[in-house]
Amino acid sequence: MKIPKRFRTYCPYCKTHTEHVAEKVKKGRESMTTRIRRQKKRHTGIGNSGKFSKVPSGDKPTKRIALRYRCSKCNKAHQRPCFRAKKFDFKE
Repeated sequence: MKIPKRFRTYCPYCKTHTEHVAEKVKKGRESMTTRIRRQKKRHTGIGNSGKFSKVPSGDKPTKRIALRYRCSKCNKAHQRPCFRAKKFDFKE
């Protein structure tokens, strides 16, 4: 899937259509004290008890793409709900 890097869309802060720059959201460092991290730590052991995946084959076939849209007028950023895509790239 290809989307343009710059395009005009609605800015919720300016309350008008302005030019936005799209950027991919990078994953932050995971906290060591989250519930799922503690749960994974308990499940290490002998045999099959060490495996902890929702999908039997490992990763899901498509990943969720999170984009941040930054307004060129007020320089504030907003996000929309994520979507799934196998391949993702920006058009220039």
